[in-house]
Amino acid sequence: MTRRLASLLHRYGLSLVMLAIAAPSMMGQVDAQLSQYYEVPAYYNPGAVGLTDLLRIRAGSRLQWVGIDNAPKTFLGVADMPIAISRFKIGVGVVVEQESMGLYDNLTAGLQLGWKLKLLGGELTPALRIGILNEGFKGSKVYLPGDSDDETSSSTDEAIPTTDVSGTALDLGLGVFFTHKKGWWAGISCTHLNGPSIKFQSESGGTVSGGTDENGEAKYYTFKADPTLYFMAGGNIPWKNTLFEVMPSLMAKTTFTFTRVELNCRLRYNKFLTAGVGYRFDDAVIVTLGAEYRGFFLGYSYDYPTTDIAKASSGSHEIYAGYSMKINFGEKNNHKHKSIRIM
Repeated sequence: MTRRLASLLHRYGLSLVMLAIAAPSMMGQVDAQLSQYYEVPAYYNPGAVGLTDLLRIRAGSRLQWVGIDNAPKTFLGVADMPIAISRFKIGVGVVVEQESMGLYDNLTAGLQLGWKLKLLGGELTPALRIGILNEGFKGSKVYLPGDSDDETSSSTDEAIPTTDVSGTALDLGLGVFFTHKKGWWAGISCTHLNGPSIKFQSESGGTVSGGTDENGEAKYYTFKADPTLYFMAGGNIPWKNTLFEVMPSLMAKTTFTFTRVELNCRLRYNKFLTAGVGYRFDDAVIVTLGAEYRGFFLGYSYDYPTTDIAKASSGSHEIYAGYSMKINFGEKNNHKHKSIRIM
């Protein structure tokens, strides 16, 4: 990143980046990049519902690339629990995520249902997510830098809407998650499985045209979310004769045009205090802290970028709070622990 580009990022923020992809036909990633993915695994994998006998709630926010105007800001809320029906056991959950970056924002919300099966000394949960994806673009605030060296000059482009537009589509996800009684876990999933495509509508009503094609027919502003494949794995390794546990984990994601891998290692004391470090390849170094007491949870992480974006940003912050409570629908609850294995 040159000094001029860093200056432009400071001045105009992520609007420049988002305008670069704002065209009559847009494709992109929708899922937020979360450093504490192990605290909200059901966001990426619907199979990670009902992993304990507790109703488990997590909510938090991520402020990415602090110091850059209009950088991504994410809010996430997830909740899940198991339900026993006769001899069968299912996991149910809900996830809501809202993110804004530059002139662009999205909202995802979904219900999750998983079928729990005893297998190989553990529990396998295939699951489905059914939800919606809402995308919006603030075309009324569009600014395009001009062709001259004057940073204050501007231009227009018919490929970019000049009014506020939005749209909604059905969004599906699928996942499988396995937890073993010895403390390790793994899961594979695909979000936006149906590749939802949104035709933007003006907020004042009506479909917005983005010029004409070579046949003179109107083109419309659309957004298509890429199906994204995830793999997560980790475990709890007791430190012999101590109250410490080592908790390594990893997450890899790919759209087959973009791939990213993250490694983490945390140390937990007495199922109470947790500290760790992580590395997201070609992106950031991560430090995490957490505490859990009587069902209450608080977690924080800080990302320091390892790319040239560090010239414009002091890093990213992420914080979560949550609570876990015992549930009982009349059947005997034999699980006494209040700590999820992947925490």
